Amino acid sequence: MTTQPADTATTVGKINPDVLAFTEGKDPVLDLALAEVDCLGTAAHVTMLSRMDFKPTLFTEEQRVAVLRALKDIIAEARRGDFTITAADQDVHLAVERRLTERLGDLGKKVHTCRSRNDQVAVDIRLHVRNELNALTGELADLARALLTLAEAHRAVPLVGRTHLQPAMPSSVGMWASAYAEMLLDDAYLLDAAYKTNNLCPLGSAAGYGVPLPIDRRLTSDLLAFDRPHHNVFYASCARGKDEAVLLAACSQVMLSLSRLAEDLILFSMPEFRYFTLPRDLCTGSSIMPQKYNPDVLELIRAKAALLIGQATSANVILKALPGGYNRDLQDTKELYMEGLRVTRASLRIMRLMAENLTVNPDACRAAFAEPGVFATDRALELVAGGMPFRDAYHQVRDHLEDLRGMDPDAVIAQKTHLGGTNGLDFAHLRGRADALAEQAHAAQAKVDAAFDALMDV
Repeated sequence: MTTQPADTATTVGKINPDVLAFTEGKDPVLDLALAEVDCLGTAAHVTMLSRMDFKPTLFTEEQRVAVLRALKDIIAEARRGDFTITAADQDVHLAVERRLTERLGDLGKKVHTCRSRNDQVAVDIRLHVRNELNALTGELADLARALLTLAEAHRAVPLVGRTHLQPAMPSSVGMWASAYAEMLLDDAYLLDAAYKTNNLCPLGSAAGYGVPLPIDRRLTSDLLAFDRPHHNVFYASCARGKDEAVLLAACSQVMLSLSRLAEDLILFSMPEFRYFTLPRDLCTGSSIMPQKYNPDVLELIRAKAALLIGQATSANVILKALPGGYNRDLQDTKELYMEGLRVTRASLRIMRLMAENLTVNPDACRAAFAEPGVFATDRALELVAGGMPFRDAYHQVRDHLEDLRGMDPDAVIAQKTHLGGTNGLDFAHLRGRADALAEQAHAAQAKVDAAFDALMDV
């Protein structure tokens, strides 16, 4: 007969150790990233309770100051890497409460008044995501600017444009690089939408049904620099997981853009093309082939884009069949969003280094125009400009492709002066968008930092 191990004592009761290990999952590790924001959320909550019009007073001003000073010490521990979450704690929330109780005694036991771990983890995630999204958005703007610098420097270098990977029409390095800059800037709209849905305060929803005391949810929201609180407390609970899914959907679009850019760089740096030369210090070698410089980071970006799509899908599938209210299934969306943010930010930084150090080979780009068919559409439209119906011009050019040999790609790309054409690219407009995006992210984070400084000024 197997001996049943003794139950483990936790803040919320004794739990079978196997159940505890299974249910805590990776929270004791993942939650270390939430320690600081958990303290900030607790500081705002205690500040609100201290100002609540209720007798007896839940927290005096002196008690509030004592709690916030203890929270500042815990934040310092977390920044040093000294903060720990034990198995008995289960998560960061009870670990912080334990540390407060160790230091403040019964006062530490009061901080959970009018609060559940449901709204506590929800606010922690939103505070963490907000910081990460501001940083990610700034990094996206940096990459867009690097691509625009590349585009402007090589705006007049002709590049064979391709459809179905086959030569199609004359393009330019300027068009190619600025296209990916614009793509990423459009992806930022999705990040902004994720930011807006995330930047709502769930605190005060407790377990999802509110509390029978006159808490001030707007005050808590303002103290934490949220746009506003969630209105319906049940929806505040139901939004857990939904926000992570929206975030991952936005990140997956960024990664899809990076994946396509990575694929172009891999192809166009092959010896058969040689349009570009990748920076050697961003490539890896072979253990057996001395000559190799492999584009491993670009290949990994392709793979990580697939992983992001999988993480976004996983978050949606976890939510799909859940009833309203909190369900423990939602715990598994935490690792998904954390890893998604980490991968997206790392990929943006790697791709910025690639764009800043990429070598363009103009001679190889021009040599690719030796196949005359790439000029066919331009010649057909020249005939149209002379009065020939397009379909007749189409057939005439198709039947005499060899006549196109010797056309000048530089002259052809110079002719396309319309908006967005090879000689009509508005780099200043795109750079203005990138600069505005960077400033938006910086201002948003500055607002958050100022609010936190004011909150913790005790």
